[in-house]
Amino acid sequence: MPRDQRTITASDIMSLEDYETIRRDKRQESLLRKKYTRLAVGPHAAVTFETWDSMWLQVQEMLRIEKGGEQQLADELEAYNPMIPSGSELTVTLMFEIPDAEKRDAFLRTMGGVEKQIFINIDGDMVAAEPEQDVDRTSASGKASAVQFLHFPMTAQQIAKWKNGEGQIMFQITHPNYGHAAIISNEMRDVLGRECL
Repeated sequence: MPRDQRTITASDIMSLEDYETIRRDKRQESLLRKKYTRLAVGPHAAVTFETWDSMWLQVQEMLRIEKGGEQQLADELEAYNPMIPSGSELTVTLMFEIPDAEKRDAFLRTMGGVEKQIFINIDGDMVAAEPEQDVDRTSASGKASAVQFLHFPMTAQQIAKWKNGEGQIMFQITHPNYGHAAIISNEMRDVLGRECL
């Protein structure tokens, strides 16, 4: 699988029958990897840093569920390939997780524009999130989406800071109604540095 190509092609995708034989192992591997790719930011936000492997698994799972064949595969690749980090960025799926539907709706109505107030702080150097452009992440009425797909493009200097192990790195949300930060551990920093940057 050409992870270094930073894209998934049709030739990387297994048949449904072949995938079924390894699915249990791949899902277990994915759960273990979340220790190094998933981060809670405050009480309601969960951040997952995406990789080639996480997007490959997502495509395989979607094909398994919907069984849409070649046309579906083309659509899934178009949807998920942009979230594979390019080598000079991190990509993130951020979810606001509130189990109660009414409370979640009320919360999201106070979070308009949050996608413009999310950063990775690399030892004081702020990297602003760039939302995936497929849909608006805040509705015209000011309600934020519960799921945000974000890119954090980095300069060569920021990547060097990330990889050298010095200083502190944090994921920050600075929205006035949800100001929270979480430290990115050295273990997470190492894994993401190897797989994404």
